Amino acid sequence: MKRRAITSYAVLLAGSLLVASCQSSDDMSSTDLPKIISTSYGTMPDGRNVGLYTLVNTRGMEVQLTAYGAIITSIKVPDRKGAMGEVTLGYDNLDAYLGGSPFFGAVAGRYANRIGKGSFTLDGTTYNLPINNGPNSLHGGLKGFDKQLWDATPINVEDGVAIEFSYRSADGEEGYPGTLDAKVTYTLTDDNTLRLDYEARTDKPTVVNLTNHTYFNLKDGGKTPILDHEIRINADRYTPVDENLIPTGELAPVAGTPFDFTTAHRIGERIDADNQQIAYGRGYDHNFVLNRNGDGLQLAAEVYAPSTGRVLTVRTTEPGVQFYTGNFLDGAYKAPDGTPYDFRHGLCLETQHFPDSPNKPDFPSTRLDPGQVYRTTTTFTFSTR
Repeated sequence: MKRRAITSYAVLLAGSLLVASCQSSDDMSSTDLPKIISTSYGTMPDGRNVGLYTLVNTRGMEVQLTAYGAIITSIKVPDRKGAMGEVTLGYDNLDAYLGGSPFFGAVAGRYANRIGKGSFTLDGTTYNLPINNGPNSLHGGLKGFDKQLWDATPINVEDGVAIEFSYRSADGEEGYPGTLDAKVTYTLTDDNTLRLDYEARTDKPTVVNLTNHTYFNLKDGGKTPILDHEIRINADRYTPVDENLIPTGELAPVAGTPFDFTTAHRIGERIDADNQQIAYGRGYDHNFVLNRNGDGLQLAAEVYAPSTGRVLTVRTTEPGVQFYTGNFLDGAYKAPDGTPYDFRHGLCLETQHFPDSPNKPDFPSTRLDPGQVYRTTTTFTFSTR
């Protein structure tokens, strides 16, 4: 992917990219070129300005992102009739995110998902992390990457429009060793694909596991449950958990269980099955071991909403995906129009290495050493049928 930083907000005719600064989205139809529209999203408590960036492709798909948490705040795509609609859960102002959210749209890190008992040992040294999820450390701790202000740089690419977010995590931040320089680049292409490219480097041995925590609802953006959505997950195995949602270390077959999504099933079909794993997660909140054949992007999952015809196809270079069905949403968080995001109103497909990998030597390693580069890619492609 050839790219170069855009040093000013201007029309780049040769690159077919428009970056404009404006106060509303009313100008989005003024050009058929893909573009990025930059606005202010608010101010941090310490006075730093936070930007909001709207990526628009030539087909009208829109993705909004903010530098706070490198968060996807909104994705709008067409339904089978061509009507554009929201397909994610999130807020329309910075203050709402500062007030708290269940990781809506955020980059989770330095270690996404759970680390059991909030500790791990690396090269003989034990590192203790903040406990913020029962007895566990979840999604990087009390102030993970989702609560940091990232630097934003619009990028000129050949295959769409893109913005790069970068963040330097200090040695010892949230208990993790090493200064980590992390980047995530969001690229919107004209085939209605949002590509996420992650990169990280460290100056000391550490562990890294980055993901995006967007909640999807392909019907109405989170106003009603996702139980009617149909999902297929490209995994013959999953990682069962204990009562604290920490993997036991087993890679169990999905065959004959409510976790068998090797063919498409309606999410609500077995979500309340009499099954101990379902009881532990209050539904689905489990890591699936993806069927992979070599490197590169491969299918992770496909979701279909019969009522709108929207399809979401997820591909990744990662070995796993956490399928979560919003079982801890309870109406406390609300959509911009005031509609409560209630129980199971959104689903997450968090591409990742496995939970608690630093404490599970048989799992794929999440270790990163100086001189190495952490790189992963995930794509979300939207279509209809």
